[in-house]
Amino acid sequence: QVYKGLDIITNKVSPQEQHLCRHHMISFVDPLVSNYTVVDFRDKATALISYIFARDKIPIVVGGTNYYIESLLWKVLINTKEKNSSAPGPVSDRKVELEQLDSAELHRRLSQVDPEMAARLHPHDKRKVARSLQVFEETGIPHSEILHQQQEEEGGGPLGGPLKYPHSCILWLHADQAALDARLERRVDDMLAAGLLEELRDFHRRYNCEKVAENRQDYQHGIFQSIGFKEFHEYLVSEGNCSPETSALLLQKGIQALKQVTKRYARRQNKWVRNRFLKRPGPNVPPVYGLEVSDLLRWEEDVLKPALEIVESFIQGREPPAEPLKMEQDVSENKRSHRVCELCDRLIIGDREWA
Repeated sequence: QVYKGLDIITNKVSPQEQHLCRHHMISFVDPLVSNYTVVDFRDKATALISYIFARDKIPIVVGGTNYYIESLLWKVLINTKEKNSSAPGPVSDRKVELEQLDSAELHRRLSQVDPEMAARLHPHDKRKVARSLQVFEETGIPHSEILHQQQEEEGGGPLGGPLKYPHSCILWLHADQAALDARLERRVDDMLAAGLLEELRDFHRRYNCEKVAENRQDYQHGIFQSIGFKEFHEYLVSEGNCSPETSALLLQKGIQALKQVTKRYARRQNKWVRNRFLKRPGPNVPPVYGLEVSDLLRWEEDVLKPALEIVESFIQGREPPAEPLKMEQDVSENKRSHRVCELCDRLIIGDREWA
């Protein structure tokens, strides 16, 4: 009954859930496509949202990847693809080309054309530095200036331009850290029991085996960077070429790495919600309602019932019975301070990171 009449936009769903309501954007990009970006996601998802609204349905966007969700909420991205796609021949990805340069050289180039963005980004964050440099090269406008223009639009704020869908709300399912860690470990075990290794072997044989043989495997772009594949690299490339004991050790190493990186990613997701959605003032941040999921035996009363009440209130245009979450922001915090830790020879940007 909960699913009836809903349209779900997500990349995380079980086959059982797919039978309950219509899902979109699952298994539609070829695994060998490496230049599918958040801009591509936004364009396809936005078109789907319009289509769903036109059918008098309610689109539910399920995370995950909060950066992608932000791309749907705010005018925040810069599309540099259209200009390139009109050229004949294969489309080159300038960002990937720039990432081949040395980190120091990349940051030096950005400092020359966009010193504000260079001060904001860590010199070793090649992806973001390369992206900002790409934006300048392909638009002729500094990345920081474009972001300022978006934020200064009517209804804009710290996270970008005005909200695209003014009546949005965010439901944040959060759990006690110990309960979450235990659940994530069980999730990995369940994935293994459901056939994860067979899926990994098949994927490796079809898409990555030849790349490894030619020493051109790339775990930084496209689907190959996904959590759950690269952690088993040693196991997959050595399977059949080493002793059963060694293979078993490499398998356990991969399983433990998968559990560790999954828990680390969950912490990063929660940190993103707190820092981006809860600590940002302004009218262009949708209300965030927290739903406690530590005790699954209380799912009906702690999650399902309040979630339905909140969504129903939004549909009917009245105030929800629950209060949205808020966090105080430290106005004295300097996000661009630069300090060097001499013990580990690392540059730390921002007061919070330094603390």
